[in-house]
Amino acid sequence: MATLSVLKFETADGADKALETVKELQTQNLIQLHDAAIVTWPVGTRRPKTHQLVSMAGAGALSGAFWGMLFGLIFFVPFLGMAVGAAMGAMFSGFRDYGISEGFVKDIRAKITQGTSALFLLTSNAVQDKVIEAFKQLPRFELVSTNLSKEEEQKLRDAFGE
Repeated sequence: MATLSVLKFETADGADKALETVKELQTQNLIQLHDAAIVTWPVGTRRPKTHQLVSMAGAGALSGAFWGMLFGLIFFVPFLGMAVGAAMGAMFSGFRDYGISEGFVKDIRAKITQGTSALFLLTSNAVQDKVIEAFKQLPRFELVSTNLSKEEEQKLRDAFGE
């Protein structure tokens, strides 16, 4: 089972640095990276920039349509108005099957703001102690959301002192 996690960084380049760390961990067979996307929200802009990792094509990778709809729900619906929001709300019901709740969307929307970045990861088979150790070298970040079990999520939060 793959895990969808969202890491928020207080800098615009934090998510890029974290992705490089995850790729390095993958080359060491310490995590399996199925797909990733980065959101960067430069100061002074109306909305964030999004970028899906395109080189991760394979059985576990998500389609651009998935990322586009997810980011639309999170970041763009508030700008598009009620009519479009209602249509997106109807599409939202399909995301629940992937462990993506309305609370997930609202939490991310509230935390990813101008001047920050976020790394959305779809991973599996993580060697948790090695991944935690590598992530301690990254700039300060917050684990915003994940569909790990409560016990697994608490272990990560404990390890990172949240």
